[in-house]
Amino acid sequence: MAKAEISWKRTTAEGVRLQVYVRHVGRDWRFFAREQRYDQWQTVAEPPLEDWLELLDAVQRRINRRLLRPEEEARVKNSIRDRFPEAQLG
Repeated sequence: MAKAEISWKRTTAEGVRLQVYVRHVGRDWRFFAREQRYDQWQTVAEPPLEDWLELLDAVQRRINRRLLRPEEEARVKNSIRDRFPEAQLG
């Protein structure tokens, strides 16, 4: 994966295991998901809060390793606040 991509695995409320990856394009983050290894990646139009928080955690870790610029954390937090105003961010 390229430097602009971050991935993880999660389980949905229905018990379906998903592979999720996010690609950083310009100032946007584009989410993709698939169930199994050989499935096609599907664009996720409205990612859940859980995925946004996972992205924020990954961005913070990459900032500590100097792989992303520190301003990126504020951009991700603003995106989360815009989509989920009730979310509590530290």
